[in-house]
Amino acid sequence: MSWIDRDMIRGGVWSMLRTNMGLRPGERLLVLTDRPRPEQWVDLDAAKLEENLRRAFLARLVAEVAAEEHSPVTFLTFESTGRSGTEPPHPAPAAMREHDVVVAITSYSLSHTDAREDACRAGARVASMPRFFPEMFHPGGAMACDYERLARETARIAAMLTEARVARVVCPRGTELTFSIEGREGRPDDGLYREAGRWGNLPAGEAYCAPVEGSGEGRIVVRAGWHPGLEEDMTIEIAGGQACRITGSGRVGDELRAVLGLEGEPVTALAARRNLAELGIGTNPNARRLDVTLEAEKIGGTIHLALGDNSHMGGKVTADYHHDFVIPEPDLYLDGIKVMQAGKLLR
Repeated sequence: MSWIDRDMIRGGVWSMLRTNMGLRPGERLLVLTDRPRPEQWVDLDAAKLEENLRRAFLARLVAEVAAEEHSPVTFLTFESTGRSGTEPPHPAPAAMREHDVVVAITSYSLSHTDAREDACRAGARVASMPRFFPEMFHPGGAMACDYERLARETARIAAMLTEARVARVVCPRGTELTFSIEGREGRPDDGLYREAGRWGNLPAGEAYCAPVEGSGEGRIVVRAGWHPGLEEDMTIEIAGGQACRITGSGRVGDELRAVLGLEGEPVTALAARRNLAELGIGTNPNARRLDVTLEAEKIGGTIHLALGDNSHMGGKVTADYHHDFVIPEPDLYLDGIKVMQAGKLLR
């Protein structure tokens, strides 16, 4: 018995290649995935290890399905980076630059890396799909939405962000965060990567921008169940545009404090990871899954706020880390005007 039903994903794979990536006859397609490092075979719990291996197997099936009707197709694996935003090892960066279309089904995101950006500069079209699950390809899944309609709505919200100077995010659970977005471009991630150099997530569906560095003040409260492994609410306090304190959250909080250098004395070298990096607004009506950030942040009516690198989205901070935290049922104010209430757009 296979981990994954090839027939259940086949239609979704070909819809992705044709609709999202605009794959044309003769174009070079690269399907990229990561494999556990030797120490991860010991350190990861069994469920996490199986999830990562299943994802790598999914990537191989995607390459095989693509090769049924298209050539050339390259399938490439590399040792896991262990953290989103960390550069992939050789030979992945060169391979990404040398292909027309790159589908990266990985356990850790390559979106905010020089490897992804260099590939786009070379003309590649890149789909970054960290923690992607096979069910996202199934009929009715997060990939099976009306992308033309999604593109129109996402572009409209992105334009609102471009025009605004100050954003404020509030939710009943305790999030209260204000920051400048003056001069920052609102960008749509609509899942249509058909022109040279285009890139984004799949599943897609968000409008986003990079807050002005140093401007964020307040707190982010991440609700239990809305982040992988989070069993109690987690509060991230923001001052001067950086995460400065984390409370609650159990194991997830312990891991985040270590990554950000908040255990004991702050570690200057890790300050970039603490940067308030992104404001995103989900627009995908088919996105439902809460335990996978890739899909949760696309749920229509949610907001996500990220820490770490924003240099690949119009900001000025370069870091080896980028991580999103999803806020359900938020209120959003732009320049003091409420434009979203409990996740419903008002304009």
